[in-house]
Amino acid sequence: MGDGVALNEIVYTMETIKKSIEVEAPLHEVYDQWSHFAEFPRFMEGVQSVTKVDSRHLHWVAEVGGQRREWDAEIDQQVSDQKIAWHSTGGAVNSGTIDFLATDPQHTLIKLRMDYKPQGMIERMGSSLGILSRRVEGDLERFKQHIQKHETSNSSRNTGSRQTKPNLAADYDTSGKSGV
Repeated sequence: MGDGVALNEIVYTMETIKKSIEVEAPLHEVYDQWSHFAEFPRFMEGVQSVTKVDSRHLHWVAEVGGQRREWDAEIDQQVSDQKIAWHSTGGAVNSGTIDFLATDPQHTLIKLRMDYKPQGMIERMGSSLGILSRRVEGDLERFKQHIQKHETSNSSRNTGSRQTKPNLAADYDTSGKSGV
């Protein structure tokens, strides 16, 4: 054991979640709503607070696997109406990107990729069962409802009618399973 690793030590790797959803709202409005990080507890299950420390740093408080978790995150890239990329700098280990793509003037495709390292046995079991993946999927669905409700109230004042469009997110993993 020259490398200092005990035989009974298990190395846990990062897990990956990929999800996408199409939202019936213009790109700029979807991006704008998503970039209000303090609003995340309204649609993200378990997230208690997200505090903006400065223009590139956030402090998160959430309940994961029945345990309170706190972590700090740094925004690596933020391109208006296109992308937000982040990584944790302390606490729960995670990183990811969220891309925003206009499919037409009134529809936006959101693509999320998140890498995370489960902490402790309960989180590892939950990860293997796809619990966090389903939670993320639910968060995106709640965001969609939130933004479409907001957009519908705005557009009913402006135009009064909207067309529906088929979901173009089918080519991105929406199975609820983690993995690359």
